[in-house]
Amino acid sequence: MTLNPDRPVLDSLPKSWVDRAPAFARPYLRLARYDRPVGFWLLAIPCWLGLAAARLDTGIGWDDLRLALLFGIGAVAMRGAGCTWNDMIDRDLDARVARTADRPLAAGTVSLRQAQIFLGAQLLVGLIVLVMLPVPAILTALAAMALVAAYPFMKRITWWPQAWLGLTFNWGVLVAGAAAGAVFSPAILFLYAALVVWTLGYDTIYACQDKEDDALAGVKSSALRLEGAVKPFVLTCYIVSAALALAAGLAGGAGLGFALGFALYAAHLFHIAQSFDPEQNDACLIKFKASVPTGLLLTGAFLLGGL
Repeated sequence: MTLNPDRPVLDSLPKSWVDRAPAFARPYLRLARYDRPVGFWLLAIPCWLGLAAARLDTGIGWDDLRLALLFGIGAVAMRGAGCTWNDMIDRDLDARVARTADRPLAAGTVSLRQAQIFLGAQLLVGLIVLVMLPVPAILTALAAMALVAAYPFMKRITWWPQAWLGLTFNWGVLVAGAAAGAVFSPAILFLYAALVVWTLGYDTIYACQDKEDDALAGVKSSALRLEGAVKPFVLTCYIVSAALALAAGLAGGAGLGFALGFALYAAHLFHIAQSFDPEQNDACLIKFKASVPTGLLLTGAFLLGGL
């Protein structure tokens, strides 16, 4: 099946700058999800949170700003690489799911060989960023490669691929902690646990969009496993996540500013949990995208806590 390369991916609507890019570049930009920047944010935010949590006692310095920039660039490169790898593995499944049928590999607008070359280019950018980090951060980052490589297969063998995504997507907290000299400190470990559970919640919201197609394609997800209990499950995840984030702040010795930021973050988080409807696909996508300001609010809380 070959579809129009100018047709936007269904889960990237409305149109973005990618639809105005040169025609030859559009399939690659869509393959790396440049038309869906939420994932870039959700990969970068854990890194920035890790830096902020590691600096609760000293505050952010100039070198931390350099690290934050490197983490941002790395997040773009590695999220694009991860999406390319995921689509290479899932190209046959994607073709059977309405929301993903127009993804470049599933639709035939990019060949497998072209995708492999593009993957290599993105990994090279990630490698350049990696070697600019301190050695403990490099070693910590390399430890996540098995998690990244295995992720596309999880939906075939477990009902909880969202949990695996949480372990993978938030590894940047540990990398940032290592880069800032706070390797596996209590604050960093509590924060990593908080974000893993948070991801389990927001990716379950995201998975609600595909329940019918996933069932037909034989793909597993937490949304399918939970059936009618999705909403209380997400609320529970967010309560646990907020409690762990609070523990991270307390363990790191956060100042009073943390309390204000944390209150705003928690209010936003619980609003999402209370207001989303698992049966409304468009609404689920909106609530999933609202995870970006959630993460930024928590980052702000930790920054305030270090003042």
